[in-house]
Amino acid sequence: MASAAQRRIKSISYAKYGYMFIAPFFLVYCFFQIWPLIYTFILSFQGNQATNGQFVGLDNYTTILIGQGTAAGASATSAEFWKSLGNTFILWFGNFIPQILLSLLLAVWFTDAKIKLPGKGFFKVVMYMPNIITAASVAALYVNLFGESKYYFVNGALLDLGLVEDPIKFISDPVVSKVMVMFIQTWLWFGNTMIMLMSGIMGINPSLFEAANIDGANSTQVFTKVTLPLLQPIMVYTMITSMIGGLQMFDIPYLYHTAGQKFSRELETVAVYIYYNFNTGTEAQSNYGYAGAASIIIFIITAILGSITFYMNRDKDEIAQKKQRKRAMKQYKAKMKKGGLAL
Repeated sequence: MASAAQRRIKSISYAKYGYMFIAPFFLVYCFFQIWPLIYTFILSFQGNQATNGQFVGLDNYTTILIGQGTAAGASATSAEFWKSLGNTFILWFGNFIPQILLSLLLAVWFTDAKIKLPGKGFFKVVMYMPNIITAASVAALYVNLFGESKYYFVNGALLDLGLVEDPIKFISDPVVSKVMVMFIQTWLWFGNTMIMLMSGIMGINPSLFEAANIDGANSTQVFTKVTLPLLQPIMVYTMITSMIGGLQMFDIPYLYHTAGQKFSRELETVAVYIYYNFNTGTEAQSNYGYAGAASIIIFIITAILGSITFYMNRDKDEIAQKKQRKRAMKQYKAKMKKGGLAL
């Protein structure tokens, strides 16, 4: 029989020390993540600084979405928001599709045991290196490479070679500038996506590939029947993270313009739209309400698209088995009740 001292020792709980260790993380998370989100939601129901931030209800949302509000220029504000939202999706799709295709091709290539490519490690490092460079530095680099006069490298080389007669408008042309931003985003992020897809492929059981090869499957059949289906979880993760980053795209579109030139509205994303409303002219001119409302709208859009992506890529076999187990349990309970037996 245990003594009183032993019983007291057993009753001591060390759970509080665990809470003490994780408390700093939660404090920082609440201060820098939860509270800014709550405060943004509050700002979305307030006017600008000129009105002392008075409560305006849903006026900011109706102004942005349908152009109907009490503020002047409501229709222009709404048109600008929808323009920026369209630009955001165009720039995201334009860089995500080539990015995922290129990353998937390289990931399969680098993980294929049949391909004896010397220096694979070197190529992996080189392709990942753009991801460690800040977006501001990358934008400055491309602006200086693709400037719109003969004194910049690309246009100067094209003019010297006689390939063009006039400098190409890499920055001010609406279509060319969009293509350039898509190219920069793809170049910047495809290395990171490639590494994630490689980790997913390397996590697949090698015996599955060996069995496919023994059965006479060619490379295309192995890729479509083995690699892609088993790579679905990491593909969903890649799409979700890319979507979140794409809808918050700011650095490259904003910085990709010449010094002193007014920002091109053809490259204005929702993040840039929020920045302009939050930081326009004097403090009295800044409209925190529009910025907050636009932030909440893009948050809702991201949540909806993320939920749809998860729903469409869920494991249908596992869901069917779960429903079958529930149905069997209901039948078992009904049978036991009908027989008058206690469960």
